[in-house]
Amino acid sequence: MRRDFAVDRPGHGLVFGLAGILGTAGILAATSAVGAAIGSVHRASTSAGHLNVVGLVLSYPELNGAGWLLLGLAAVGATAITVAGRSVWRQRSTYRSFLERLDVLGGLDDYPAVKVIAGSRPEAFCAGYIRPTVYISKGALDSLTNPELEAVLAHEHHHRSVRDPLRFAFGRTVSQAVFFVPVLRSLSDRYVDLAELNADGAAVRASSGREGPLASALLVFDASAPAGVSGISSARVDSLLGESPRWRLPVWLMVASLLSLCALSLLIWQASEVASVRATFNVPILSSQPCVAMMLAMPLLGCVAAFGRSVRARSISQQRV
Repeated sequence: MRRDFAVDRPGHGLVFGLAGILGTAGILAATSAVGAAIGSVHRASTSAGHLNVVGLVLSYPELNGAGWLLLGLAAVGATAITVAGRSVWRQRSTYRSFLERLDVLGGLDDYPAVKVIAGSRPEAFCAGYIRPTVYISKGALDSLTNPELEAVLAHEHHHRSVRDPLRFAFGRTVSQAVFFVPVLRSLSDRYVDLAELNADGAAVRASSGREGPLASALLVFDASAPAGVSGISSARVDSLLGESPRWRLPVWLMVASLLSLCALSLLIWQASEVASVRATFNVPILSSQPCVAMMLAMPLLGCVAAFGRSVRARSISQQRV
């Protein structure tokens, strides 16, 4: 029996919209915290702490209670911004190295947006952020029938048309960086599931409403997958069998996330009104604002150091191989 598949699953746009709004709000709150902390600094000639180190008199900032609170919030914000930047950098680097490893044989006849890659294992995927491209392996072309190939290409073209790779990357970045909004991880994971279901729906529509070509193609891909790895989720199987996906918005996580954002915004606003950070430096090249900036940069320096160690370890392992 043929069934009509909607163009998009209900809630598909809602899930990504919520993730986008909450993630953007979290990044803005983090940036506001850092900016408010730096803006609260006042240069002073006497009302700052002094420390004598081997006869050298150094000064350090003096903060009131609101200043310490704002500095703590700014540290959280600096950490979020650092994690976001690191996530973007790592995803971009991983994507570029992945493309460099692909052996592109050329385009697919009658499909200008599809590139054929070498490989005996059946594979098909969409990659690229701004201009995504569909890739299919030579093994897939040899293993799939024409109806199965049409279904697979329709599935991947749907990912390409809505730029799902870019949306996936955005979801991963905000769910990692904006850790004080816990619902983001659930929304990001759910969007990935819905994106696959929507792409499956596009494949079924391309097959005139028949689920068979897509289902048999999935079995071909699954049979050649590495041991212990399955590309067919239970949600996709249920969807092809006609069952509606079961998922509810995590209400309590949503409430906790909204409260977290509201509380953070309120604290930044109130603390910035009365925060006082006074500092003076007897080192000519330094000023009070760079002092606070250096204190806020400590999470960034820690992440940079950790990233440097991981890069060195990766290069050493590649040299050994």
